[in-house]
Amino acid sequence: MGDTTTVPDFAEEFARGAGPFAELDEVLWNPISTAAVARSRPQFDERVLDACCGDGASALPTAELVGVGGLVDAVDIAEPLIALARERAGERMPQLHLHVADVTTWEPTGYDLVQCVLGILFFPDVEADTRRLIERARPGGRVAITVWARGALEPLPELLVQALPEDAASDLDLEELTTPTVEPAETPGALAHWLAGLGLVDVRAEQVQRHLDLTPEIAWRLVRGTGLRAIVSGLDDAQVEGVRERLLTALAEGGVQAADISTLIAVGHRPEEQ
Repeated sequence: MGDTTTVPDFAEEFARGAGPFAELDEVLWNPISTAAVARSRPQFDERVLDACCGDGASALPTAELVGVGGLVDAVDIAEPLIALARERAGERMPQLHLHVADVTTWEPTGYDLVQCVLGILFFPDVEADTRRLIERARPGGRVAITVWARGALEPLPELLVQALPEDAASDLDLEELTTPTVEPAETPGALAHWLAGLGLVDVRAEQVQRHLDLTPEIAWRLVRGTGLRAIVSGLDDAQVEGVRERLLTALAEGGVQAADISTLIAVGHRPEEQ
């Protein structure tokens, strides 16, 4: 595994994996984002911050909903993903502004809606950076946060670790890499309580249960196009191919036909100014 001794830089991983990430749009990112946007409910002429926007799965439909009188600042640290979002948007949505930037240091405030779909897990300080993200909304504005539900991506993480070359996992924090949830927010109630503690009011959260049928192609796309990619990031090409073969064999022998891709979606408001 080379010199990998800590959890890899996820932003760098997603930048390198922009192609595989985009290959999951139809089966993973778009359905998850559709559910998130249906609950964040962007309105005509609203100003929206779409944090950790990836290749635009939530930002593009949001821009359609706010219309040309609105504004969507879509921010992601991975330039290749922003390039894909820009390609998807074309010239048809002047209200969509795409930015290559670290949203944890984003300065503009006063948004009617701040939304983040599956992004806060990668914040350096999840609690402090989520609190700061919440503060980008105007008083009375909405904040919508989507995270993975407990058990998300199972059974792939465990099987992927088992497929690693012998002793290859010794330098990795496997618990960190194979648990895509935000620890204090693994259930709807816990997520709502956590966000209330960070400054939101009237928070409502729910679990959106979903499973993804696994073909060999889709299973490997999930490894290459999600945070699971970090587990194999230090391997050479031959080792990666060995992992792929062992993983797919384990899935077939175990009769695994689906992966859990359930999410939690919470929507709350910043308190009105007193």
